[in-house]
This record gives sequence, structure tokens and C-alpha cells, in this order.
Amino acid sequence: MSERVHEARRWAAPLVAAVAAASVTMVVSPTLGASASTPQTPAKSRTTAKNVIFVNGDGMAAAQREAARLHLAGLDGQLAMDRLPVSGQLTTSPHDPKAVVTDSAAAATAWATGEKTYNGAISVDVDGNPLATLGQQAKAAGKSTGLATTAQVTDASPAAFFANTANRKAQDEIARQYIDVSKPDVILGGGEDWWLPKGTPGAFPDQPAEDPSEGSLGTKGNLITKAQKAGYHYVSSADQLGKARNGKLLGLFSNEEMFQQRPEGEGDVYKPVVDLATMTSKALDSLGKNKKGFFLLVEEEGVDEFAHENNGTRMLQAMQQLEKAVAVARAYQATHPDTLLVITGDHECGGLTVEENDTADESGTGISAEDGPFSIRSSDKTFTLDWTTAGHTGVDVPVTASGPLASRFTGKHPNTYVHDVLKQVLAPRG
Repeated sequence: MSERVHEARRWAAPLVAAVAAASVTMVVSPTLGASASTPQTPAKSRTTAKNVIFVNGDGMAAAQREAARLHLAGLDGQLAMDRLPVSGQLTTSPHDPKAVVTDSAAAATAWATGEKTYNGAISVDVDGNPLATLGQQAKAAGKSTGLATTAQVTDASPAAFFANTANRKAQDEIARQYIDVSKPDVILGGGEDWWLPKGTPGAFPDQPAEDPSEGSLGTKGNLITKAQKAGYHYVSSADQLGKARNGKLLGLFSNEEMFQQRPEGEGDVYKPVVDLATMTSKALDSLGKNKKGFFLLVEEEGVDEFAHENNGTRMLQAMQQLEKAVAVARAYQATHPDTLLVITGDHECGGLTVEENDTADESGTGISAEDGPFSIRSSDKTFTLDWTTAGHTGVDVPVTASGPLASRFTGKHPNTYVHDVLKQVLAPRG
């Protein structure tokens, strides 16, 4: 527990400072959360939305948010993502002939295109036909576009907004489409392996000790060089990112995901080269220069990947980093009231629930064993996480929002509803 408490204290101060900049009246408790708050009134017609920041906690549903609230903010605290004034629920089922529970590709396609499709599809319909995406529509409307993720930048969730392919595994083709077709202005995250030909290591060596299976896999040539010729500034470290000028930016900070997703104590590591909050801040600095507005997708992948491993310790670390990124987004939205901020998850992962510590209530062994106990911030109490699966589940996911059009997210809606709201800001008019 001491390592987690130390880590929480380390970043609590900058998080509270960022939240204090937001247009929310609150009394900040000695813990991470607020002991009392008066949320801002949801922006309605008085402000027209120009920008969209869309935040995906991959694999995050109500139980992940509650576990993080207890661990990071305490019994009476609030997460930054839960302080947004509007909340609702989204259903997540796909249109898949073989499945009733979605994967990330079908879920993100629903967001990006407004159409449900089969698992594994990246913005194509059930017959494999390409669909118009919000990322491409925002670009056509003259807005800047970008993504920041701790997954591969070509993984399912970001890909659905900027590419079309019948198979999410074609990540080198997705990378090619980024450069040749959709041209997002800012691309930050992991996945260097897919941008370089097989046998051509880049900033990160092939077959590293922490995961010998990693190595360059591309079949589309050297896409990093191609991106540089197209005007992208390429960076691969935190120092390079900090020094990068505003403009077209490609940052790849790992071979694959920006962490090692394994069961607890078996080589599991969550130490991104650049944290999600830093990537989010850099993206906003660059995209915010466009007077016509921007669209930014922000994603924390570790919540999902560590939930697949039933690794509560690392899942909570990923939630912690997502919270930091949310604080950055909230601070930006507070000083840019023409920005719509939306926070949700694409699906739940792990069949997670939060329980009392009760050794007589053990629900299983192996992958579904109970996990914990975990500390509750500023309390002598603890809680247990109970996993029921290593896969995804079909439960609803919470959605919270602030800014213009945020009030539209009140109530329960299918995940395609995200598209219906965001297109009012991002799609070309007339």
C-alpha cells in the first residue's frame, strides 16, 4: 500500500491546482477530492461549441470509477471526471453475428460514425463498406484534429476516428491512412512497431528484455520517414516532446502499448515514457491555435489491459493517470467555454465489482480471484476488488460532460448517440 499512497500524494498537488483553475466552485478537502462542490450550470445555447475533447477510459465502467474514487479521493471525495455537471449512461452492444458484447473497435466505430458494426471493424459497416468518421469530418470542416493515447496510436479506439479497415489488426494500414488520408495534426502514443518495416528497429529496440515478442512489423514502408516528408515533426522521448514546436506532430513512445500488461508480480509495469496528461497538454497547446476549433481524442488504455489481467494494482495506476489527464482537459475547458468535454468508456472489462473484505465470500480462483485489499485515501478502511472474467462485459458505461451541448448526455442512450451529439460540433455545415 505504501507505494500507491506515495504515488497518489506525489501528483495530488498539481491535480488540485488544475482543478482549481476550472469554473467550478468547490471546497477542496485535504485529500484528492472535494468535500463539497457546486457544479457549474451546464452550458446550453449561450455558448456555441467550437472544440471537442473526447476522453476514453478504455474498459472503464462504474466499478472502475468507484474503485478509483475510493482509492484516490476517499470515502467522501470525488474524481475530477465525476465533477462534470452532466451525467448519463451509454449501452454498448455491437451488431455482430457472433457476439452480444462489444470490443473496442465496434464501440469506437459507433462513436465515430453513428453506426453499429461487428467486433474488429474499424469504421466500416456490417458489410465492410467504409463509413464517414468524425475525425475526417472535423478536418473537412477546417478544424485541427489529434489523438493522445497510452495504447498504440493505431489501436482500435483512435483508429475508428481516423481510418477505415475491415480488420483492426491491420495497424500498419491504419498508420498509412493517418498520413495519406485523414492526416490528424497531432498523433501521440505508442506503437512504433507498426510504422517501420519488419527488421528495422527505431527509437525502441526490437525484442527488448521486458517483452521479446515486440519488434517492427510494418508492411507499408518506413511510415515515420513518410510522415516527416509530409511535414510532421517526429519525437520519441519526453524531452523531445517538450521541445517540439506547435504544428504537425508525430510522437511514438514505445514499441507497442506504453506499459507491460501482465498479471500482478509477473513483469507488469506501468511507467509510460510520457504520461497521458503531458501528451494531452501538448496536444491542446498545438491544436488550440486553430481559430476554427479542434477535435482531440484522449485515451487511457491501461484500464482495459490490466483489467484483462485482473490486475487491480495496475488498473488503479492507470485510472490515476487518466485522472491527471482529465484535470488538464478540465482546466482547458474552464478557460475555453466553447469546448465540449466528454468522458466515458467504450465498454467494461473484467466484470468488476467493489466489495467488503470478507474471506468467506471468495468468488473464485485464478483469473477471477478477488483482488486486494486496497487502501481508501485518508481512511483506515480498505476494500476488495472482485473480478468475474478476463474479458469484456455488456454493462452500461457512465458518461460525464461539460460545456456546450453537454446537457444532451443526460439520460440513457446507445453508444451511437455520442456521434449524434459530437457531429453537431465537428461535421461541416451547409
